[in-house]
Amino acid sequence: MILIYSAILVFAATQVIGEQFRSERALAAQFQPTFPSLEEPKGVTKAYNPGPYTISRFLSHEPLRGFPVTWNQPDPLNVEVQAIYNKIDWSKVPSAPVRQQYPNGTWVSISDGPTDPYCWWSSTNCVSPKSEYIPNDIYTCQHDGDWGLTYDDGPLNVRPDAKAVTENAYAEPALYNFLAKHNAHATLFFVGSNVASYPAAAKLALNDGHQLCVHSWSHVPLTTLSNAQIVAELYWTLKAIKAATGVTSKCFRPPQGDIDDRVRAIAWQMGMRTILWDRDTKDWAMSAPGSGALSTKAVDGFFEQWITDYKSGRDTAGHIVLEHELTSRTVEMSMYWLPKIKKVFNVVPALSCAGVSQPYWEEDFVYPTVASKKVHSSAISKELKASKASKVQMHRPNSKGRKKVERKRSTMSPV
Repeated sequence: MILIYSAILVFAATQVIGEQFRSERALAAQFQPTFPSLEEPKGVTKAYNPGPYTISRFLSHEPLRGFPVTWNQPDPLNVEVQAIYNKIDWSKVPSAPVRQQYPNGTWVSISDGPTDPYCWWSSTNCVSPKSEYIPNDIYTCQHDGDWGLTYDDGPLNVRPDAKAVTENAYAEPALYNFLAKHNAHATLFFVGSNVASYPAAAKLALNDGHQLCVHSWSHVPLTTLSNAQIVAELYWTLKAIKAATGVTSKCFRPPQGDIDDRVRAIAWQMGMRTILWDRDTKDWAMSAPGSGALSTKAVDGFFEQWITDYKSGRDTAGHIVLEHELTSRTVEMSMYWLPKIKKVFNVVPALSCAGVSQPYWEEDFVYPTVASKKVHSSAISKELKASKASKVQMHRPNSKGRKKVERKRSTMSPV
């Protein structure tokens, strides 16, 4: 599956970053989604688990029962979907157009006009809704030096096809084990179809202290769907996460970042805040099954530049970073760079760096947030001094060195 993302625009220096965190509006009412005929999942934590964590060598591949066909758009007329649809206050949902794409994924029209009346991210990268009853998107971190770690499209399942030989070593629990070993936590945006087919991986993610959020059922651009279809995509993903883990997510990221005020309003009333990003690794475009043709070297260059910019003082702001558990390439890329990133940045889940401590309706889950930068600032100061003293070069000197690194990466154990 080829993912098509708009590149995030560079925000003007005069923009007030704190706008995303202010409680500025008389917001539309939210409701907690309910799910009929769900059994309580077994073997899941009932509160945030700070660790230590058990490394998992094997996970069950028993799927959830009673869910729509995976990777197909769910039926908007389903009785459960209609029950949620009827709870939404449609007077608080803007009448933005249902958008169209050509078969290659490009937009038939990429603009709603110069005023962008519906805050369509795919057109303008708008993150401040025009509708006063919808909160601003969360898209960046509050504190300097924070790296808001996120992964889209999981949990990564094994493949039954010819690509299994190269891909399955990086399916879960590979990434979650790696994060556990490095004491790192992330905000995970789950595809409902993947949760339904691999609930044990979602359960492991919750038990390992990660934050679980919604990313839609079938990964289609949501602004291309009708209102009822949007409800169906969100509802079945919420239900799958609830069935697998026992938690009801209050956070949501649209596939490809494609969102406008119509989609935001529906997601918000269904209990979810929109989470975007302001730093894109473009790992989704790397050459791999179902992905693009971007070189590993190009993605390396983004990480190298971000480290260089921070150490030089050109960009010390905190950022929410877009990564994926999509293919062997994206997982391996994260495994390669995360230890290096941790030496420079304060790596935390995106919601934590944005000050969100309770990402679920279940209030016993309270995650730590980034309250103070003093300790991290001291550590970074020492790192910068050490870096200057040793004259570390972030860019590799020649192609020969590059080949050595590639060989090391290709044999890296994923767990």
